[in-house]
Amino acid sequence: MLTKPLGSPLRPLVRLAGYPCVAGLYVLLMLGVVYGFRASRYDLQKIHAMPERSIVFDRNGEEIGRIHGEKRDVIQLSQVSDTFRKAILAREDERFYQHGAVDPIGIVRAFTKNLSGKKEGASTLTQQLASDVFRLKEGESKNFINQLDRKFLEIAIGIRIESTMQKDEILEAYLNSINWGRQIRGIEEASRVYFEKHASQLSLSESALLAGIVRGPDAYNPFKSIEKAKRERDTTLDRMVAANAITQAEADAAKAEKIEVRPEWRRKFQESYAMDAIRHDLELILEKENLELGGLTISTTIDNRIQQRAEKALDERLREVEQMGGYNHLTRTAWLKKPEDKRDPEPGYIQGAAVVMENHGGAVLAVVGGRDADESRFNRAQRAQRQIGSIFKPFVYLAAFDRGLRPTTSISDDPISPGEIAGAPSTWHPKNSDGTYTGMHEAAYGLIRSRNTMSLRVGNYAGMERVKDVARSAGFLDRDPAKSMPEKPTSYLGAWESTPWKVASAYTIFPNNGERYRPYLIREIRDRDGNVLYATPQLSYPAAKAGSAWAISQILREVASRGTAAAVKKLGFDKPCAGKTGTTNDFKDAWFAGYTSSLTCTVWVGFDTPVKTMQGGYGATLALPVWVKIMQTADRLGYKAGEFSPASKTITARLCRQSGKRATAGCEEAGTAYADHDVPADTFDPNDLCPIHPAKAIPVDEDAVPDSAVPRARPVLQPSARDAPPRAVPVDEPRAPIRAQPVEE
Repeated sequence: MLTKPLGSPLRPLVRLAGYPCVAGLYVLLMLGVVYGFRASRYDLQKIHAMPERSIVFDRNGEEIGRIHGEKRDVIQLSQVSDTFRKAILAREDERFYQHGAVDPIGIVRAFTKNLSGKKEGASTLTQQLASDVFRLKEGESKNFINQLDRKFLEIAIGIRIESTMQKDEILEAYLNSINWGRQIRGIEEASRVYFEKHASQLSLSESALLAGIVRGPDAYNPFKSIEKAKRERDTTLDRMVAANAITQAEADAAKAEKIEVRPEWRRKFQESYAMDAIRHDLELILEKENLELGGLTISTTIDNRIQQRAEKALDERLREVEQMGGYNHLTRTAWLKKPEDKRDPEPGYIQGAAVVMENHGGAVLAVVGGRDADESRFNRAQRAQRQIGSIFKPFVYLAAFDRGLRPTTSISDDPISPGEIAGAPSTWHPKNSDGTYTGMHEAAYGLIRSRNTMSLRVGNYAGMERVKDVARSAGFLDRDPAKSMPEKPTSYLGAWESTPWKVASAYTIFPNNGERYRPYLIREIRDRDGNVLYATPQLSYPAAKAGSAWAISQILREVASRGTAAAVKKLGFDKPCAGKTGTTNDFKDAWFAGYTSSLTCTVWVGFDTPVKTMQGGYGATLALPVWVKIMQTADRLGYKAGEFSPASKTITARLCRQSGKRATAGCEEAGTAYADHDVPADTFDPNDLCPIHPAKAIPVDEDAVPDSAVPRARPVLQPSARDAPPRAVPVDEPRAPIRAQPVEE
């Protein structure tokens, strides 16, 4: 009789053990579904589009900065030295080419070492890449559950990466994403920062050191601890020997090499005021995501040679000022000697700013917003609203010239009478800075010597609305009411605020014969594939009559030769130039705005909180020397200071010295008629006769006057208080001699 065989005594045990196995498989399946779904929400294209720093170049192709994105240069795997590839694999994932997203052998090895008290991770390069690209560790708490959750997500994303990318592609992406501390990303940037060479040029010792840093970018950084960096280098070399990547002799030779990293290094231009201005413009031009992705090539108008010279010239001059007698403020040297925790957030020493622009086109060559961008990030060149003082006077005269006033028109330098200036209170008694009054002079003299009383009369003749129109056309005024020009007579003397940037741009209308170009810093932007994303067009418009601008420019040349800026030649600049000094009440602000035939440059000096700089702190004393040093350098570099080109066709006309209008027979009888051989045709109206000496007009040689200016028959103009120049008197009255004046504003 057949009997049923007895079952194995292990069968119940196997059956019993199967339940947890099934349960475990179910758990793994559920984990796979959950984390697979979460992993699917991550865009793997981000691996190929790593944020990298956009490179900024000056006009000569010199790299001057890197912005946005990260400090990273994305390179191909073939551009990485073979020794570094071996070093990083030996240190981080020796079996990289033998496993998938997970390395079971590596997990067992790490588990065993951790049990023995040695700490070792089991993350593969693919998992590290997933964690780094998608920032999986950011905001993670230290509790076990959160860390386990992140590890499962790393594995799930790693599986997706392994299924879509080749091993070499993964390694290339990893090498471009590694964090070496101090915001340094990628092997190329790390090679340049630590050893000042390309990744393809790394030696065995250098490769091992960089591979060792990866484990702890801050702890093992050679800038912080050479000993710790050396220990990690040697450990990496030992691992390379164990992996048969190098011989023991090669490792010993590399260990014997002295670690020589370049001095701890920052790109100084990274914190420059020029870079600050460039960033500001980029944020206006491009969308935020384009900037954050980086990889852009940004060509600018900056000439780094002039930028550096301007920065140095400003600080050198202010160091000299700090040593002058009468300077009673904190010096920069004293501020730097203070412990960092004792320093004010904004340094209290004397500051300055400078802006250099090309006359034709509006390209900005230099922007200096202070003495040191590390010590103060406030860009005074673009953001400091400071009282502009006498440097606004040329625009007041420009408005009057547009209305018909001539440089040769006689204007009184006597004290202002109550009620004489429209809108002024009767108690207002403005003075010249030297306290003197010198009688009648040609209008040009008032600008050359910066006479306040004459400038007020010229402004009163032009009228507030006309002066505001000129200020608006020159680029001084914007839509912000708080930054507008007050409708008060003090505005004729510059008792209102603007920035060095706007002043420089406004002054370009004089060498440009009335044309104003919009200033710009960004020439062109290209993406990482070389496609042009943006190119700046040159935009211009007529801001003033060409003849009037030319007349002002001729006067400003006199300012630089015998006026308040006459020291320009003594300081060493003997080329044709023009400009205007400016000093505000109680020496709180010192300015010089000047130009050559090529460039316009504005310099401001003062304190962030307006206080008296020093007695005698005129624009010619504090700001002009900086301007001279900048322009000397610019001229040597090819921005030549040649002769100025006339505005347009000029004609010879007979004018009245008293009114500045076309002379009549009455002017001849009064002895005020004279021949002006340099009258811009576009400012000459042959029908605009002298209102002070009404009589028949003196015939004009029509061959010397353009057809549009030939006089037409019209009634003789009668004298009018509105049309008459301010306080004109017969020229046969005694005139005060034009005597030398002190440098004044």
